[in-house]
Amino acid sequence: MTAIRYEKDQENIVLLTMDMPGQSANTMNAEFRKAFRDILQRLQQDKDHIAGVIITSAKKTFFAGGDLRELIQVNKEHAQEFLDMLTTSITQPLRQLELLGRPVVAAINGTALGGGWELALACHARIALADERIELGLPEVTLGLLPGGGGVARLPRYLGLEKALPLLLEGKKLSPQKALSMGLLHELAENQEGLIHAARAWIKANPSPQQPWDTKGYKIPGGSPSSPKVAQMLAIAPAMLKAKTKGCYPAPEAILSAAVEGAQVDFDTAQKIESRYFTYLTTSQVAKNMIGTFWFQLNDLKAGQSRPKDIPTHKMSKVGVLGAGMMGSGIAYACAQRGLQVVLKDVEQASAEKGKAYSDKILGKKVSQGRMTESQKQDVLDRITPTANISLMEGCDLIIEAVFENSELKAKVTQESEPMLRPEGVFASNTSTIPITQLAQASSDPAKFIGLHFFSPVDKMQLVEIIVGESTSQESLAKAFDFVMQIGKVPIVVNDSRGFFTSRVFGTFVNEGVAMLAEGIHPAAIENAAQLAGMPVGPLALSDEVSLTLITHIRDQSRKDVEAGGGKWSPHPAEQVIDAMVSEFERKGKAAGAGFYEYPPQGAKHLWPQLVEKYTDMTKTQNTDLQELKDRLLFIQSLETMRCLEENVLRSVKDANIGSIFGLGFAPWTGGAIQYANQYGLRQFVERANYLRERHGERFTPPALLVSLAEKGAIFE
Repeated sequence: MTAIRYEKDQENIVLLTMDMPGQSANTMNAEFRKAFRDILQRLQQDKDHIAGVIITSAKKTFFAGGDLRELIQVNKEHAQEFLDMLTTSITQPLRQLELLGRPVVAAINGTALGGGWELALACHARIALADERIELGLPEVTLGLLPGGGGVARLPRYLGLEKALPLLLEGKKLSPQKALSMGLLHELAENQEGLIHAARAWIKANPSPQQPWDTKGYKIPGGSPSSPKVAQMLAIAPAMLKAKTKGCYPAPEAILSAAVEGAQVDFDTAQKIESRYFTYLTTSQVAKNMIGTFWFQLNDLKAGQSRPKDIPTHKMSKVGVLGAGMMGSGIAYACAQRGLQVVLKDVEQASAEKGKAYSDKILGKKVSQGRMTESQKQDVLDRITPTANISLMEGCDLIIEAVFENSELKAKVTQESEPMLRPEGVFASNTSTIPITQLAQASSDPAKFIGLHFFSPVDKMQLVEIIVGESTSQESLAKAFDFVMQIGKVPIVVNDSRGFFTSRVFGTFVNEGVAMLAEGIHPAAIENAAQLAGMPVGPLALSDEVSLTLITHIRDQSRKDVEAGGGKWSPHPAEQVIDAMVSEFERKGKAAGAGFYEYPPQGAKHLWPQLVEKYTDMTKTQNTDLQELKDRLLFIQSLETMRCLEENVLRSVKDANIGSIFGLGFAPWTGGAIQYANQYGLRQFVERANYLRERHGERFTPPALLVSLAEKGAIFE
């Protein structure tokens, strides 16, 4: 059985149907590449008896792109071998296809991303089903790569550099309607029969097509890189790109270089330029980090690797949310927009109504952007019932408590609302730090009590940390996991402890930044170091977002619980600064309008000028190595993540990597807090951690698990 079926009809139109044996999707693996080369050879031999070619798929998707299992194994010593394979098996055959001398049409029956879209771009025409679920585009940059099958060479030649670069640099995915409006599709069809019919009609109407760049006198749309308008845009493009990537991501820079260099030469030379940049990225560590985590590990989690086996899948229909603050309102929105009925309860009706208005605001923005109709918006809002009446929660499959971070309050609302659950229902706490086993003491059935830790803002943050208490049953865990998937979030499963995984690691990051401030490091240097390390925002800005008041409250609650349990509280160097900000300077964070940053009514936020006066030692700042600041901020998070693994709070390296990036914003280029150490080299990581420990304290002590793996020459896996 071949990966591509070859059928020629009575009108001499060849239908090529991609159908990779034993796979749910077509990928550009070795089997497909050989089949494609063989097909090209057959087409060329039979050319005089062919009127045209239609390429379509027997799968639900058109083509899924490159085989990432192959790509992740390509190392620098394989570079020339890989480049030769790329040329002979992918770029040359695609070039031969468009130079066949016969019309070639891509009949796109499903999603075409990466190599699939590049295959379509090498055809003379593209016709797709008019299905909004179909995605078209070149998202390779999100995995640390660039399109290596001609995408960087062809897309600017279709659209011009100005329109093509955003698609390439951001990995934007287009709907068929959007692609049609941009001129990247020629037509839309309503069904599979109409798709093939339209492709046949296009072939008959265009017996001798050429790609635009193969026609005499072709000029790139919008102008070449040397034309005044484009040159002006390109003069500032590298600086704008660097401001976004902070120099952590080689792929966007390589895409910009390959596109601009390729636009100044003929197509075949442009293809060679693209191939060399693609080989460079494929062999880079950053690409391996990102492919490993954002593709393989993420897909494993979504496939239910952390879910208990042999328990039937469960779907929720009615969810109760206790507390209509920002978090509760966000959870209500996340549930309602995925079709669930939601009862949003607060102490007062007005507060609950305000919580529902949060969803109204988000949905209103979607309507204004043309992403939703008024009718669709109303359907979502109708699923949210705001109330102060607990009885309306009767019959809930799941109740999520999202009240203030106070053990006594959480116990009270648990006991009030738990009787409203269906007999097989589950009760969840959205606590960010208090142990689930401790909170479950207020429950009449701790086996049905679990933690569901959402992240703010819920409508944008994808992660949900599922926390399993000592008594939580496997059935409750399975139902919680299914619920997270049902609302389109990414689940990680962790065992119980104070702060669980994400809050523990988050605390190390913000505390390390504040500790630097206490040492005399200029606040701008701290914030810049964090962003140059790959973090989305600095620790001082993040502290303001969370609120310094909440940070002190969580710390005080933790200290109280630790000491009540007979433990000893160890103060952190950051505590004195945070206490002074809250009590002495009355700067409590962004919500209060003043924190480490100023928040003027007009204009952008900026660091509070008096931070420099009160804390900065310019001599120390000037004598501090930037790399050491960056390392402190990343190492402290990675080390705490390893402790979570060592203590069995984290159940897997995959949960650690995905959770650190999606929940904490840990530098994505690293592949996550554990992969950061793996790619650094564990022996070298231990040495660097010990250096930081000697200079900055015991919090940088390498965990025994790390030391053991390093001594064995092993890695975390």
